[in-house]
Amino acid sequence: MRMKRTNLVLDEHLLEEATRLSGERTYSRTVERALTELVSRAKARRILDLAGTGLWEGNLSTVREDRAVYRTKRRGPG
Repeated sequence: MRMKRTNLVLDEHLLEEATRLSGERTYSRTVERALTELVSRAKARRILDLAGTGLWEGNLSTVREDRAVYRTKRRGPG
């Protein structure tokens, strides 16, 4: 993993609260966690934007039949 050193001007009270609420030990880790969550949520919203665009190609009826082709392989006993 590559790291980037930078200087940020942040609201002191907001950073303190975020660190306390997140349970992180350092400001750097708090900011990294916040960025990770922001990116994750932004990507999730992009998926929702695709609804109704027709970008998915397949047969929904076949998928709904739960045919063996679409089942995941089980691992272990069972």
